[in-house]
Amino acid sequence: MLIGEIFRVALEAIGANKLRSLLTMLGIVIGVAAVITMVALGTGAQAAVQEQIESLGTNVLSVRPGQAWFRGAHGGDARMEVKDALAVARDASAIEAVAPEMQSNAQVEFGRANANLRVTGTTPNYPEVNNYEVQVGRFFDAQEDEGRRRVAVLGGAVPGVLGTDATKIVGQKISIRNVTFDVVGVLAEKGGSGWFNMDERIFVPVQTAQFRLFGTERIGSFNAVVRSGASQALAMAQIEEALRREHRLRVGEENDFWIQDRAELMGTAQETTKTFTYLLAGIALVSLLVGGIGIMNIMLVSVTERTREIGIRMALGATRGNVLGQFLLEALVLCLVGGMIGIALGWGASFALSELANWNTAVSPRAVGLAVAFSATVGLFFGLWPARRAASLNPIEALRWE
Repeated sequence: MLIGEIFRVALEAIGANKLRSLLTMLGIVIGVAAVITMVALGTGAQAAVQEQIESLGTNVLSVRPGQAWFRGAHGGDARMEVKDALAVARDASAIEAVAPEMQSNAQVEFGRANANLRVTGTTPNYPEVNNYEVQVGRFFDAQEDEGRRRVAVLGGAVPGVLGTDATKIVGQKISIRNVTFDVVGVLAEKGGSGWFNMDERIFVPVQTAQFRLFGTERIGSFNAVVRSGASQALAMAQIEEALRREHRLRVGEENDFWIQDRAELMGTAQETTKTFTYLLAGIALVSLLVGGIGIMNIMLVSVTERTREIGIRMALGATRGNVLGQFLLEALVLCLVGGMIGIALGWGASFALSELANWNTAVSPRAVGLAVAFSATVGLFFGLWPARRAASLNPIEALRWE
């Protein structure tokens, strides 16, 4: 029997029971669609994390307070102030600029609109340190910081949250914790995802935040830009030396701060999202295995139903290899057709999640190829036993089958 004839007979057998064939393929369809969608979600999340970290600058070191210890006992978070950031800027030659930050959520009012937003107290060089651009207006200056002026710069998404746009809100007044501020600028949006949007923040001078809003001189962190040509390791060592001296830590005492390299953070985030993607894909592949078991079950039923047909084909000259190939091809076609439908559904689901739910998705050709290859492997693996069973039938006994 020629290959073309085997293929034609296999398609006729599948088409003879369309509903059963469709239900048999359902497991493969769902499995392939799930693999495509899950990998698209994971890949999109990985790209979004990388883009967000890169937008903030990978040559920036973040310094945060660590654990304070008193006679061997945990004494809570260590104290960090603006003077620590200034000491680093003064003593660390590998550091080009620093920008301290103190943050807290606050109720913000504009006209009849109000929202609970993150308010950040920082210095005038914040846009340069964190790679931000001013979209409308300007950022506050050193005189406004020293004078504790009540001026504010809005993140790119804040005007929309307050029911207006960037061009209209500049020059207007907003209320932060019942303190009136003049809006002097709006930053360009960088985009954000997940539970915290970096563009939904309001920036005020750090001294204004300390003495007019938060009532404390403690800062939550500061960012330091590594000078061009200097190594990250040297910059981290100089920051450590400056802060240990500023905090009067003795030799042998643990640091009461920690330094984070954003490039390292990006690598860690990528590895985490990659592991998450593999986990999601692995869970989705389980449904492919379940679909394969369903195909094997239906093929065994098909062998039983077509025992007499097999006997007739063998009596007319079909070899055991022809019968084996026919049933293997049927299983393979079922899986491949199901795989094609699954790819279309997975692609559509990824597009729908991106457009309707605003999730970051990216359909990977590698994932599509993996899904197709795996579905074909499932078809061959789970179709082999029924095919061997059909090929091993005795022609005389098969002809007597009722």
